[in-house]
Amino acid sequence: MREHMEIQVNRDSKMRCKTGNSKYAMRRPACYMAVLAVLLLASVRGMAQQPPPRPISVSFNPALGLRFGAFFQSPSGGTVTVSPTGVRTSTGGVILADLGYVYGAAHFDITANPGTLVSILNGPDATLTGSGSGSMSMHIGTSFPASPFVTSANPPAYNTITIGGTLTVGSPVANPSGAYSGSFYLTFVQE
Repeated sequence: MREHMEIQVNRDSKMRCKTGNSKYAMRRPACYMAVLAVLLLASVRGMAQQPPPRPISVSFNPALGLRFGAFFQSPSGGTVTVSPTGVRTSTGGVILADLGYVYGAAHFDITANPGTLVSILNGPDATLTGSGSGSMSMHIGTSFPASPFVTSANPPAYNTITIGGTLTVGSPVANPSGAYSGSFYLTFVQE
């Protein structure tokens, strides 16, 4: 004799489980277990990382570039460092001045799907050329958040990344007062 199990779900989400042969009443608990297993499997959701856009979008505002502000140097020179969080420090014979010139880290905005892994590769040291004469070397520093990082903002929102750097300052003869400018290179790698 063949037996069958029947599971019915009505409009009120009430379940009814019956077997084709009441002689085998012990199988009814097995039917309830099957219903429970089906419900548990139906409630499990699969989740996966969305595919990242190709390529990620990186934008830069020149008004928020890497700025070292004003400072004075002794004949021995020294360094000025701006951290990725915008903290400015100096070493050697460099004295930081607060003359209304802004200083801060460079800001980059990255648009990518949440969960995209991005690494930053720093380019070579940059040479900043003075408005009159002279030049200084700038070493590109670390980023905040630290590289590699995982993006979290949903487009069209963006993830802001800040980059610091260190400026090597020579003597006043080698690096006379004035405005210095130059370019540096970064590579954003989507992994």
